[in-house]
Amino acid sequence: MSDTRLSVLKTYKLYVGGKFPRSESGRVYEVTTKTSAAGAAGKGKWLANAPLSSRKDARDAVVAARKAFGGWSGATAYNRGQVLYRVAEMLEGRRDQFTREVADAEGLSKSKAAAVVDATIDRWVWYAGWTDKIAQVVGGGNPVAGPFFNLSSPEPTGVVAIVAPQESSFLGLVSVLAPVIATGNTAIVVASENSPLPALSLAEVLATSDVPGGVVNVLSGRTAEIATPLAAHQDVNAIDLAGADEVLAKELEIAAADNLKRVLRPQPVDYAETPGTDRLTAFLETKTVWHPTGSLGASGSSY
Repeated sequence: MSDTRLSVLKTYKLYVGGKFPRSESGRVYEVTTKTSAAGAAGKGKWLANAPLSSRKDARDAVVAARKAFGGWSGATAYNRGQVLYRVAEMLEGRRDQFTREVADAEGLSKSKAAAVVDATIDRWVWYAGWTDKIAQVVGGGNPVAGPFFNLSSPEPTGVVAIVAPQESSFLGLVSVLAPVIATGNTAIVVASENSPLPALSLAEVLATSDVPGGVVNVLSGRTAEIATPLAAHQDVNAIDLAGADEVLAKELEIAAADNLKRVLRPQPVDYAETPGTDRLTAFLETKTVWHPTGSLGASGSSY
C-alpha cells in the first residue's frame, strides 16, 4: 500500500443565513500566500479558490440579516454575552488552524501568527464581557423638572454592513465585527479581498457556536463590487468603512446618504491595542422614555 496520498483540499464557501452557499454567480478567485512579513506586495503559493460574491449575494445577505435582527436584538444582553463567549471557546479549540491561516494570509511567522490568534480570541472574550455592561455606561436616569421618570437606554441600530480591514484579516476583522453583534445588531461582513480565508473559517466557527443563522453573514470577493450595493441598500441601517481606501470610502459614504445610514469612517487603528467603547457605541441609538411618577400631594411625590 502506498504511503502517499492526495490531500483533501478545502472548499471555502460564503456564509449567509446560517448556511454555506457558493456564490450565485458561480465565480471564484485565487487566494495566495503573502511573501513578505512586512506586508509588501507579492504573491506566494496557491491556497484556495474563494467565492467571488455578486450583488445578488449581497442582497441575500441583507435579507438574512434583517430576518435575524428581531430575535438577536430581543435577546437579553447576558445571553448575547454567553453566545460570544462560546465563540471564543470554539476559536480556542481551532487555534492551530487559524494560526496557519493567519500566517499565510498576512505573511507572518508561526509564532507571530499564534500571538495574533491569541489576541483575537481575547478580543472576543473582551467584547463578550461588555454585552450586559454597555447600557450602564451610555444609559441612565436623567434629571428633569417635573414629576416624571426620564430614562435613556441604548438600542441597536439594525443591519450593519462591515468592510473588514484589508491587512489585519483576523484580529482586525473580529475587532470590528464583535462590537456590532455584541450590542444586538446583525452584520454583513465583506472580508479582506486578498486574505479572505480567516474570515470564511470564522464563519464555520459561528455556525457551530450558538450564534443564530443570519446574525453574521460573510462574503468574499472584490470589495468595491460587494460593498457598493450594500452601501446603497435601503434595508441596511449602517456601514463601517474600516477596510475601504480613501476613494472607495467616499463613494460608499455618498451612496449611504440616500437612506441616512450611520457611517463609521475609516481611520488609522492599531488593532493590537485594547479597544475602548467607541465601536460599541457607534451603532447604538438612544431611546428616552418619560413616565409619570404619580400624583403630587402637598408634601411632594407619592413615591
